[in-house]
Amino acid sequence: MKKALVLIAFLLSVPAHAETLVVAGGCFWGVEAVFDHVKGVSKAVSGYAGGTAETANYERVSDGDTGHAESVEITYDPKDVSLNQLLDVYFKVAHDPTQLNFQGPDKGTQYRSEVFTANAEQEKAVKDKIAELTKSNRYDSPIVTTVEPLKAFYPAEEYHQNYLPRNMTNPYIVMHDLPKLAKLRLSYPELYKP
Repeated sequence: MKKALVLIAFLLSVPAHAETLVVAGGCFWGVEAVFDHVKGVSKAVSGYAGGTAETANYERVSDGDTGHAESVEITYDPKDVSLNQLLDVYFKVAHDPTQLNFQGPDKGTQYRSEVFTANAEQEKAVKDKIAELTKSNRYDSPIVTTVEPLKAFYPAEEYHQNYLPRNMTNPYIVMHDLPKLAKLRLSYPELYKP
């Protein structure tokens, strides 16, 4: 009965026309927190993509040899926020797309920059965004973000979900993730939700 009530509550909280996008860009705590604060996003879930179900757990993924990337599944309403806007936030706020297999202090393929696409439309949008940013010379180094079809997304353990708001004084959060929220608020005030 409890599971049925949770499912009903979940279905009521997700817009009827919701779509999902799965991105990886370093530690999932900060990426999730950024997208939790984007208008039109109904939920952001930390998890794993790129590997198999058998190895989709934090201890195994942390070894860096499972094929997974720490990822975030973003559920959004395209009537309120476009895929293009989400990609702007991903590339310009949520992480540095020029860092190969690391973000800040986190090193390994599990921290790579990657977008796991659900369909051909998403794949084209991501590749177009990479081409646009490359042409604009926004970055001093080449964009290393890879794009591959999403095979599966595995939610991370409960203690990783909504990590930032529950650990605001954690030094890692203070140094690496709170500045991302400040950048989102300053760079995209029209998209920011408290």
